[in-house]
Amino acid sequence: MEKIYLSIIIPAYNEEKTISNTLLDIDNYLSKQDFSSEIVVVSDGSKDKTVQVVNNLTKLIKNLRLIDNQENHGKGWVVRQGMLEAKAKYRLFMDADNATTVDHFDKIRPFLNKGYQIVIGSREKKDAKGAKQAVSQSFIKRQLGNMGNLLIQLLAVPGIWDTQCGFKVFRADVAENIFKRCKMDRWALDIEALALARKFDYKIGIIPVYWINNPDSRVGLKGYLITLRELFRIKWNLLRGKYD
Repeated sequence: MEKIYLSIIIPAYNEEKTISNTLLDIDNYLSKQDFSSEIVVVSDGSKDKTVQVVNNLTKLIKNLRLIDNQENHGKGWVVRQGMLEAKAKYRLFMDADNATTVDHFDKIRPFLNKGYQIVIGSREKKDAKGAKQAVSQSFIKRQLGNMGNLLIQLLAVPGIWDTQCGFKVFRADVAENIFKRCKMDRWALDIEALALARKFDYKIGIIPVYWINNPDSRVGLKGYLITLRELFRIKWNLLRGKYD
């Protein structure tokens, strides 16, 4: 049996208001493509009707499946779970709120065809010309993000200005090698995955994205502090050889 070409993994926690439109948009895009695909929604112990909404859509959307975790573990934990349980040659994880729309995959395919093992989206023009945000983040979020990124580059992922954009593709063997080693359960999984990609000398491509900010984003000051704490854990793990 021929291997599926693309898995799209969507971590979801209490996304009943957004997940339906996102899944329908993805299905519309995939229905026009010349490759086989699957959509994997990983519920992170959702307390609302996320699971019910997704289950209802499985009757309408081909190759949609749900992983329903009863407990909340964190975004990093469920992304890791989805990436390891996916079946395709290439595995893309993206946000449930559709902040970066699935049609950005059109920009990624040429990189994959050239042998890149990982391709990531960036909202930062320093990474990729043409990157743009529909609505600029607040001044405080921008300042926190800028300071945080300088630390991320210093400690873990030099040369990448936007490690946190939720739109990343990994080739299957690379995904399995990286995500089986990842240990971060919260927001720093992106940093950890890219730090490991650098450690193992994988070829990383970057595309510009048009990012539509979600006004209901749950990433507040606490999220930044958790990410900072996990960043130092990643650096410690790298120094101690815990990813070897």
